[in-house]
Amino acid sequence: MKTFAEYQTEARKTAGYDPALKITYSTMGLVGEAGELANKVKKLMRGDANRSELIEGIRGEMGDVLWYLSALADDIGVELSDIASENILKLRSRQERGKIRGGGDNR
Repeated sequence: MKTFAEYQTEARKTAGYDPALKITYSTMGLVGEAGELANKVKKLMRGDANRSELIEGIRGEMGDVLWYLSALADDIGVELSDIASENILKLRSRQERGKIRGGGDNR
């Protein structure tokens, strides 16, 4: 895959959840997978198991997070590439204004 658009198109083909559950299903899946990702990072931090196996597991969880993020984007009618572009513009603006660190959405 070279672009988010390609990924989103292919991921869309594998969505099998009831359209009546859109937004809720994809959000709950995203949160669940993010938790699984965090758990694997925690195990990596404390030195559990085989490092390369944990890295592979982290990669897999990142893919699951990406799938659910793509599904949520579809559910609300937006493109991942637009989200990515807008996010970079926001971060560049914060960086230029010396506001890259700190809290709050409106900095």
